[in-house]
Order: sequence, then C-alpha cells, then structure tokens
Amino acid sequence: MRRGLAIFLIINLLGIAFLVRSVFTLLTLLVEDGSADAIHSPEIPAPLSPLIENMPRLIPKIIHQTYVNESVPEHWREAQKSCIDLHEDYEYKMWTDAKSRELIATEYPWFLNTFDNYSQPIQRADAIRYFVLAHFGGIYLDLDDGCNRRLDPLLSYPAWVRRTAPTGISNDAMGSVPAHPFFLLVIESLKSYDKNWQLPYVTVMSSTGPLFLSVIWKKYMASSKNVGDGPGGGRVRILMQDEYNRHAWSFFSHHKGSSWHGKDAKLIFWMGGHWFMLTVAGFIIAGFLGLGMWWVYVRLLQLGQRRSQGGISKRMWSHARLWGLQSQKDYELLQRHEV
Repeated sequence: MRRGLAIFLIINLLGIAFLVRSVFTLLTLLVEDGSADAIHSPEIPAPLSPLIENMPRLIPKIIHQTYVNESVPEHWREAQKSCIDLHEDYEYKMWTDAKSRELIATEYPWFLNTFDNYSQPIQRADAIRYFVLAHFGGIYLDLDDGCNRRLDPLLSYPAWVRRTAPTGISNDAMGSVPAHPFFLLVIESLKSYDKNWQLPYVTVMSSTGPLFLSVIWKKYMASSKNVGDGPGGGRVRILMQDEYNRHAWSFFSHHKGSSWHGKDAKLIFWMGGHWFMLTVAGFIIAGFLGLGMWWVYVRLLQLGQRRSQGGISKRMWSHARLWGLQSQKDYELLQRHEV
C-alpha cells in the first residue's frame, strides 16, 4: 500500500508540475505591477513646460491608427480630432484594411497567410499595430483614445506600453522606435500564438490582444534585452494609470464607442469580477477530483490483490489435488503388493 501511495502521489505531482509550467507566465502576471519600469510623474514635465524641449526625442513623430476604411464613425471623430489638432507637426497614418494588407504583403510576406486567415477582423487590427511600430516607429492609439495634451514627453523612451487592470499591459496606446527588439519579438511570436480557443473573446485576447502582448512582455522582461533608456536601448517603459487617463494632466481621455466584444466576453468579465469565488471553487473541485482518483486507485489495487490471491488459491488447490491423487495411487499399489 505504501508503494502504491508513493506512485499515486508522484503521478499527481508530475501532473500538477506540468500544468503549473504550462501557465507559469500567466501566473506571474497576477503579481506583476510593472513598477520596475514605470514612467513616474516626476519624469514628465507639465504640458507647457519649457523642460519638454530639453528631453531627448527617440521615437519618430508619427501617430498610427486603424479602421476598416477612411470613414471613421461619428462617436470616435472627436477623439481622433483631438490628437490630430494637438500634433500638427506629427505625421498621421490611418491604416485601413486595404493599406494594412498591402504593408504585410509587401514587407512581411511570411506573415500574409496568417494575417488573411485570422477568424476575427480585430485580430488583423491588433496585428497591424505591432507591425507598423516595428517598421516605422511612432505612437499607436486606438480611436477611442483622445489626447489631453501633446505626447512629446513620451517620445523620450525607446518603447513604452500602458499598464492595464487587473494585470498586464494593454495594446491600445503604445510607442516605439523602429525595429525595437520588443516589438520585433512581438511580431515574430504572432504565428506561434495563432490558436482558435472556440470562444472569440478568448481567441482574440490570447492570439493578438492584450493577453498575448502581456505574455510576450513578461518573457521579454526575463531576457537580457530589457535594459537601456537611451538611443539603441531595449527597455520597455510602462505608462501607469495616473499618467494614462485619470487626471486632467494625464495624456489621454477615453471615449466610449462600439465594441467587438461578444457574449463570451461578458462571461469572461463576470469571471474576472468573481475570481476569488471561482478560485476557491476550483480548489474544492480539484480536491474532490483528487479524492475520487485516490478511491479509484485503491479499488484497483484491492481488485488486483484479490485476483492475485485467487490465482494463488487455485494453484494451491490444484497442487493439493494432484498430491492427493498421487498418494491415492501409491496407496493402491501398496495394497496390491501386500496381497
């Protein structure tokens, strides 16, 4: 029994270790706050401060945005206009579906098949933002991100992304120099993360969306490349919530609009709001499953022992019977000899 228990525990521990290893990066995201690479408020001069002119400018003055075509919906035009009006000296690039595909076909033909075969249009909108930052550099903004102030201070870092809640980073506002190693890793990783998880929201988030970007970010942080803030530096800085859109002096304002999220997203959001309850329930279910597996294992051992004992009993009975028959024959021969 002790040997059986040891085997059972080893098998379960190996299974748990495999599962933990499979989701280890996701688990580390739960405790990652991005503070080590945060862009702190004291680093950012006030909107009209002359100190801005003395800051280095590494990122090109380009604003990238994406939409199906050039006809941006009314509910996003105010946000779009706020960024264009504040940055007349910036180049503005609107990446329509046709222009996005043309860039991929011309510059990144190795990715065209994956790009064309994404099941959700938002996946192509996600992917193209990584490619344009890796290719041209600049600042990418979602159409629902309006500008509260000029973005010049954010040009001083080789690359930056923004912190999101409850964990990880988002892909709605990002900046980079051309060919930054982080965004090169991002576009290189897109093909291997192209998996269909049946639920559209989960598929998008994990293949091209913020969850995908957060996983690649954690892997990049673990490498030796996440160092250096100057020209040629590889560090990725994090724009925190306060600097993003929580105050009048923050860089951005959020404008509501239509969403690609479906019914499955509502389920995911509900799960996110009840994560503690679901975690406890998961441990309880795992405990019952473990007990059930142990009961089945013990029953199989007992059944095997009974069969083994039954086989021994039959062999002993067979030997005894043969010995009895032999003894009887010897006795009969003895009697005949005496007669």
